[in-house]
Amino acid sequence: MKPDYKDTLNLPKTDFPMRGNLARREPEMLAAWERDGLYEQIRAACTGRPRFILADGPPYANGDIHIGHAVNKILKDIIVKSRTLAGYDAPYIPGWDCHGLPIELQVERARGKQAKAEDPRAFREACRAYALEQVERQRRDFKRLGVLGEWDRPYLTMDYTNEADIMRALGRIIERSHVVQGYKPVHWCVDCGSALAEAEVEYEDKTSVAVDVRFHALEEEDLLRRMQLAPDTGDGPVSVVIWTTTPWTLPANQAVALNAELDYALVAVPGERLLVAADLVEGLMARYGLEEYRIVARARGAALEGLLLQHPFYDRQVPVILGDHVNLEAGTGAVHTAPGHGQEDYIVGLRYGLPVDHPVGGDGRFLPDTPLFAGETVDEANGHVVEVLRERGQLVHAQKFRHSYPHCWRHKTPIIFRATSQWFISMDKAELREKALEAIGRVRWVPDWGRARIEGMVSHRPDWCISRQRSWGVPMPLFVNRETGALHPDTQKLIEQVAQRVEREGIEAWFALDPKELLGEDAERFEKVTDTLDVWFDSGVTHATVTERRLGLPADLYLEGSDQHRGWFQSSLLTAVAMRDEAPYRAVLTHGFTVDAQGQKMSKSRGNVVAPQKVMDTLGADILRLWVAATDFSGEMAVSDEILKRTADAYRRMRNTARFLLANLNGFDPARDRLQAAHLLPLDRWAVDQALRVQQQVIRAYDQYQFHQIYQRVHNFCSVEMGSFYLDVIKDRQYTTQANSRARRSAQTAMYHIVEAMTRWLAPILSFTAEEIWQHIPGERNASVLLNTWYEDLSPLGSDAPLGVEDWRRVLEVRQCVSRELERLRNAGDIGAALDAEVDLYCDAGLEEVLGRLEDELHFVLLTSHARVHARAEAPADAVETPLPDGTPLAVRVSRCAHPKCVRCWHRREDVDADPDHPGLCGRCVSNVAGPGERRRFA
Repeated sequence: MKPDYKDTLNLPKTDFPMRGNLARREPEMLAAWERDGLYEQIRAACTGRPRFILADGPPYANGDIHIGHAVNKILKDIIVKSRTLAGYDAPYIPGWDCHGLPIELQVERARGKQAKAEDPRAFREACRAYALEQVERQRRDFKRLGVLGEWDRPYLTMDYTNEADIMRALGRIIERSHVVQGYKPVHWCVDCGSALAEAEVEYEDKTSVAVDVRFHALEEEDLLRRMQLAPDTGDGPVSVVIWTTTPWTLPANQAVALNAELDYALVAVPGERLLVAADLVEGLMARYGLEEYRIVARARGAALEGLLLQHPFYDRQVPVILGDHVNLEAGTGAVHTAPGHGQEDYIVGLRYGLPVDHPVGGDGRFLPDTPLFAGETVDEANGHVVEVLRERGQLVHAQKFRHSYPHCWRHKTPIIFRATSQWFISMDKAELREKALEAIGRVRWVPDWGRARIEGMVSHRPDWCISRQRSWGVPMPLFVNRETGALHPDTQKLIEQVAQRVEREGIEAWFALDPKELLGEDAERFEKVTDTLDVWFDSGVTHATVTERRLGLPADLYLEGSDQHRGWFQSSLLTAVAMRDEAPYRAVLTHGFTVDAQGQKMSKSRGNVVAPQKVMDTLGADILRLWVAATDFSGEMAVSDEILKRTADAYRRMRNTARFLLANLNGFDPARDRLQAAHLLPLDRWAVDQALRVQQQVIRAYDQYQFHQIYQRVHNFCSVEMGSFYLDVIKDRQYTTQANSRARRSAQTAMYHIVEAMTRWLAPILSFTAEEIWQHIPGERNASVLLNTWYEDLSPLGSDAPLGVEDWRRVLEVRQCVSRELERLRNAGDIGAALDAEVDLYCDAGLEEVLGRLEDELHFVLLTSHARVHARAEAPADAVETPLPDGTPLAVRVSRCAHPKCVRCWHRREDVDADPDHPGLCGRCVSNVAGPGERRRFA
């Protein structure tokens, strides 16, 4: 009976488990990180390094986090950790936006709408308590994602110090002459009862009543005199025809705008003459159902400026004015102008000194003194206006019209444009627009289309309305003259005095303040402003309240969703430029939105929502983190249960690679057993060189924020270079050579270098798994992988290496050719395992010389029991021609090996059973199980 040699093998052994069981292990690791103060350890280790500052855009403290929140925080965490490994001090201070209407509404639902009026202070305290509760819920989930940061000292816009600094930021902007008070049209949500910021407006389709309306010309002869007349000028009254999708705004009409450069035509139709844009005549006549018509006069818009028209239902004369905003995209080429109900109307109205009429109140109803429509909502008035127009013969046409219309992002209801007295950051006073555009040009935008997008928005945006009529918000600590409305001459001093009180007592210090405490006798002439600041101002000035105060300016990076070009990126830019003429960031990176596998937006009604909490509780946070890294976040990010399942499969490949490396480092002490690069076997030197090349690619991809490239390269490294080749080849050496042999220590040294480097590559993305791997790597080391920098002991293939990079490429190509022939024999039933075969290679002198340098190691690389290299001319007739990809000739002859199989290494060798003391073993295995001093062929 042959002896069992199992105990003579160096079988792999590790406590690192095959199954991640992340949902259970990750919370345990989180608890350990918190117990040991890992974030604080990282900060201490990074002392003295150059700073990298990623400024956190605050999520809103309302509701549990969703998959979009998870994407955002994971991306930030990947960047912070990769910068730490790159040798930077990269602190991360998370924050929350805590003021604003959504929280007010939640508290109203719980306490009743009357609560705000009955006890405003108690109401605000309830808002603060609600916001803090939401912060705690979101903080718990963000930490569960593995995101490291100053979670015990985040910034909250409702912190007293932050509220005070928001006031100070307002003061700095006022001091530099960027703030004005004005009576201007703003986006107004009737449900909110307040003005909205640009970023609080979203566009949705809406069906409106579109009307074409006659504005009769009061001086027909003057109009005709200005036009180029045809011989027949027609007859009947002359009207300029406007088109609008908001009939309710007609009571506020003050003018009709034409474009100075457009051609206009006077069209004679039965009983009247209509003035419209010449290029639109044919389409308009078809819309009106008029088959009999002819053009009787023409003129440029500039020639018609100043003509007087009759308002269609009020006793009011309105002028023809000129505006560049008038175009031929829709309508008639003549635009109804109500400065109280539209930004473009307001701007052109300023030029002509038009009244800013605003007959609609904050509740969306016409004021009591509005003729015909008093008390009606704008929706009710829409229909009523059409009836009045029809009754008075001023309606040319009416039809339903589907178009994009601004909606409140919270209530999803259509908004109105309404002139109110508000505070604005002026885009053009003190050249803010020009300076902001210059600052944009000095910023790096990732992707680069972000620059054009924000430039377009800043170039055309109106003044920023920063005042709100709400209870839960940072007050505007201003005093204005009761008669003139002018700011108090000591505004800067007063703001600082208020800010100091707010630092101690919060915003209640302002609400409870008696003006006499600060103004003395002036309190008779000045009154407190009751408005609060737009919440986008709160978050927009975090460059001053957080970054400048706690980290230093400017931030190296702002990172948010692509919608923030009109939100936080822009509010931060405008306030920073207003305060110090510079952008608050060096670079801006945007990510896309999450969609399902079919590209559909996620919604509960569709049932396609992927909740991050559920993913963490089942698959684990690292799977979610790997999905984020694997997805090109510059576009839409598709996620579904099936996509996450595929991600988990890829995760297992990387985990199992790490486990193989760790298991085969059993008994390896890097301080004692590690070999110098020059002493490694050729294949091991190649493996370390490959790891170095991967590391260079990984570091470059981290620096360029191309995380999906890291996933692809590392996964490919685990699957191809390692799993399909290197780790397969070295199993024989690892298992069968003597434990302390050069052959085994060489492979272990290479694996040690690879797992040291690979753990660092994975750490920013698979933070939990990398930490787990780190604890199982042999040798003394820092307590956490994140207390290190990129691995520096990977060595390239030097000129002294037996085979260079190009040589190994050709060896691998030869291996692929041989593998195809082995598979053919296996399918034919001629062999079982590859070690049942032997191979003869017939090649030209160059390839023969390269393969010859591998000597006896060639058959291990090919996974066959024997491998021989011959001159190309010696190829027998049954050798298969398999040229390399570059055309290098190669013939392969694979056959079943006739020698017996060694029971220990499974190689088929002629010397199996040659040693009577070791039956069943080949000579190599005899050497490896024999004692010191005996013959060793491959040790």
